[in-house]
Amino acid sequence: MKKTDKKIEKNLITALTHVCDAALDRVEGFQWLTHIANFNKFPESLSVICIFDSIDNLEQAKASAEVEVLYALIGRELKAANIAISDVARHVCFDTEEECTAEHDGKWSVRLRKH
Repeated sequence: MKKTDKKIEKNLITALTHVCDAALDRVEGFQWLTHIANFNKFPESLSVICIFDSIDNLEQAKASAEVEVLYALIGRELKAANIAISDVARHVCFDTEEECTAEHDGKWSVRLRKH
């Protein structure tokens, strides 16, 4: 990883930590988030994966527009970190602890390869 990539990664982690802290208080069922990026194609390659505890809570978040809260938080924090993406929703996907446990025996390292 190049020095500039390390700086971007550090800023990205800081920004997403702020998102996670805020979302834990504001979005029912939200548990944590992570990201995947190819720094040779950054920021186009950035994917932020938001993890909920259950399928029911994820569906409720989608139905009640709480996912819009996540999009807004992510967009705001990425902008503050000087990471420009035009369509936040295109860079965000969702998953659940429940599905990971059922399909991958709780092994997130395996499951995240699909994102």
